Amino acid sequence: MHKTKIPYGSTQKPNNRAPYAKKVIAISSGKGGVGKSTVAANLAVGLAQMGLQVGLLDADIYGPSIPRLLGVETEKLRWNDDNKMIPSENFGIKVMSVGLTTPKSDTPLVWRSSVAVSALMQFLEDVAWGELDVLIIDMPPGTGDVQLTMAQELPLCGAVLVTTPQMLSTDDVSRAIVMFQDIHVPILGLVENMSYFIAPDTKKRYDIFGSGGAQKLCSTYTIPLLGQIPIKSDILNLSDQGKIAIALGEFETKKMYESIVRKIREVI
Repeated sequence: MHKTKIPYGSTQKPNNRAPYAKKVIAISSGKGGVGKSTVAANLAVGLAQMGLQVGLLDADIYGPSIPRLLGVETEKLRWNDDNKMIPSENFGIKVMSVGLTTPKSDTPLVWRSSVAVSALMQFLEDVAWGELDVLIIDMPPGTGDVQLTMAQELPLCGAVLVTTPQMLSTDDVSRAIVMFQDIHVPILGLVENMSYFIAPDTKKRYDIFGSGGAQKLCSTYTIPLLGQIPIKSDILNLSDQGKIAIALGEFETKKMYESIVRKIREVI
C-alpha cells in the first residue's frame, strides 16, 4: 500500500496556505520577554491605520499574549455557517489566537510541537480571514518548528526581528537572523525595544539594558534598524489594558511606532 505523500513546501519554494493575503510578515525574536508581541500588535494596527486590511495571527502557541494586548481576551471562539472560525476584531484588524480557544486564560497548552504546528495550519486555512492586504504573524521566540514550518507553508515577504539592547537578547536574535537568512526569508529590519528610559522628572536618559546592541547587529548582518522604542509608562499601561499605544498613546509614542510602520510599508 502506498502512503499518501503530504505536499509540504520548502523554504525556497513554499506553499501558500494563505492565498487570501497579499503579503505575509513574520514578527520574531531570539528570546522571550523582549516585547515582540507588543511590537507585532502595534505594527498591525499601524498598517490598518494606513487603510490596509490587516490580520494578526498569534502563532506563539505556548504564550499567547495577543488577545490581552488587543483587548479581546474575554472573547471565545465562534464559527460561521461555512464552518469557519470567526476572527475577533478590534482596532481595525482581525485577530486569531489559540488564547481564544482555551476555557480559561491560565489553561496551559501541553502540546508536542507537531500538534502546535497542526493547530497553526488550521488557523491559516479554517479561519474566515476575508481578503487581507497584510497578514502579520506573531511568532514564538527562538528558531524552532513553527518558524521553519511557516517559512515552508507561506510565501513570507519578510521578517521583522525584535530585540532589547542587552547582550543576552542580541546573542539570541543573531541566531534568529542567521536562521531566516539560511531559509531564504528576507529580513525587513530590526526593532530595538526597551531601548532606554527617560526619567519624567529630570528628563535624564538611562540605558537600563545597555546601548548599541541593535546598531551592532544591523552593522554585522547588514540589515536596517527600523527604530528604537524606549521604556514608556503609556506603552506599559495601555498594553495591560488591552489598548494599543500607536492608537491611544502619547504623541511621541505614536510617532515612534508610525515611523517604523512607514519603513515597513515602503519595503513591502
